[in-house]
Amino acid sequence: MKEKAGSIKLLILDVDGVLTDGRITMNERGEEIKSFNVKDGLGLKIIMSAGIEVVLITGRKSMVVEHRAKELGIDEVWQGIKDKRALCKKIIGEKGLEKKEVCCIGDDLPDLAMFMEAGLRIAVADGVEEVREKADFVTDKKGGYGAVREACEWILKGKGAWSKIGFTEQSGG
Repeated sequence: MKEKAGSIKLLILDVDGVLTDGRITMNERGEEIKSFNVKDGLGLKIIMSAGIEVVLITGRKSMVVEHRAKELGIDEVWQGIKDKRALCKKIIGEKGLEKKEVCCIGDDLPDLAMFMEAGLRIAVADGVEEVREKADFVTDKKGGYGAVREACEWILKGKGAWSKIGFTEQSGG
């Protein structure tokens, strides 16, 4: 497992159920509201500062996701994606990476398609059984409650990079 983590150069994440708790809240105007965990945000900032690129792929479309990605410095956000496997394959090819250099984090059945293109597959604790069974690592924390932070730390510790991360008060996620 340490060897798998050591090879990672690209982290691909689902959003709903991974970066959020999977609930969709709408106000009276039909505007979507999502809650993100600040610890997950800091985990993503830390992993990006260590040279690992982050891509978000989600089956839904939401301006909230665009705003959160921009806030975190994530440039590549794909929304409304029906065929996650084809997109992963395309992204990996364009970046000139090998499957073993890619980690995907998911929680539900559509994410199994991403898992097929990843050398390291991570499921959040409350992911569906089929996803947890295919995962190399299952977080202790649930999606939206620090699972992404846990995964980021696990990857960086596996790479031997966690102790080299410089923390400042400006690092907030």
